[in-house]
Amino acid sequence: MPPVLQRVVGQEKAIAFLAASLSHPLHAYLFLGPAGTGRSEAAACFAAALFCENGGCGSCEVCRETLARRHPDLVFVERQGASIRVAQAAEVVRLAARTPRAAPYQVLVLVDFHLVGSAAPTLLKTIEEPPETTIVIVTAESVPADFVTIASRCSPVEFRSLGEGDVMAALVRDGAEPATASLAAKASGGRLDRARLLLGDERLSERMARWHGLPSSLNGTGARVAELASALVAAANEPVELLESRQAEELALLLEEAKASGEKGLGGRAEIEAQHKRERRRVRTDDLRAGLSALAAVYRARLGSEPATARAAIAALAAIDEASSRLLLNVDETLLLEWLLLQLDRAG
Repeated sequence: MPPVLQRVVGQEKAIAFLAASLSHPLHAYLFLGPAGTGRSEAAACFAAALFCENGGCGSCEVCRETLARRHPDLVFVERQGASIRVAQAAEVVRLAARTPRAAPYQVLVLVDFHLVGSAAPTLLKTIEEPPETTIVIVTAESVPADFVTIASRCSPVEFRSLGEGDVMAALVRDGAEPATASLAAKASGGRLDRARLLLGDERLSERMARWHGLPSSLNGTGARVAELASALVAAANEPVELLESRQAEELALLLEEAKASGEKGLGGRAEIEAQHKRERRRVRTDDLRAGLSALAAVYRARLGSEPATARAAIAALAAIDEASSRLLLNVDETLLLEWLLLQLDRAG
């Protein structure tokens, strides 16, 4: 097993499959599984193993650049908007036709392309028959109807949900204190990337306590609903501020490297800043969904109560589940939480 692939946590079957295909890589892979299970990290690690002259040592310059997503032959293409646009699909087709610049292959990672919509026909031929030196990795959470044909042209690699123990073990392995790692793992929703960010979040415990206390904070008034919703949205900015600090450090480092190499400016800065913006939005959404998960745990604990209480808990859980799904559609977060809290208040 190449050392670089061993970096991926809790996905032994997926990594074993990828390691076995290194000598004869396939033209297209579908990394299928929930967000935060290591799909993107696995894509970068797989690319490093393909590019590295030592088969994926994890420590050479090629591996380091690939894992940092700075290698010229590794391209991540992230969805823009609620679904993939035809223009973005056309850009993928153009990128796929390029020849590798430094490595034997170029690897295109199409992030969350299960939301393909009307762009499916544009992408299909490229995924069916990319150039021999292009490997396409599509990451997806599911296989909706308009994605079935594309999915059938890829070799599936399944990523399972990470357990709390998997996440905690990875954090401790990386040097985190067990108590801090445990709290971050519990609030991560099985997402290792989120757990790593939360390690530096000093207000995490307070934020989760606020969500646990929501049912007892409601008093039947719209004013209270508006107050609570506003506070929850504001609190979701706390981990975003952590991320912004890290992004600023990353950008400063890239600018310093560009200056040291004699470049007048940082190439691709606009793309980097756009990616940072998407990452901040994702962290906000993840934090709100983690809060909803904590809130759901309160109502699940009531399911064994007397019938009226259990029925109210079922109605509350249905509303929480709907709100969690809607958060992925870039809705107004405050209005959504106000709607949810009204539902919870009515359920009792």
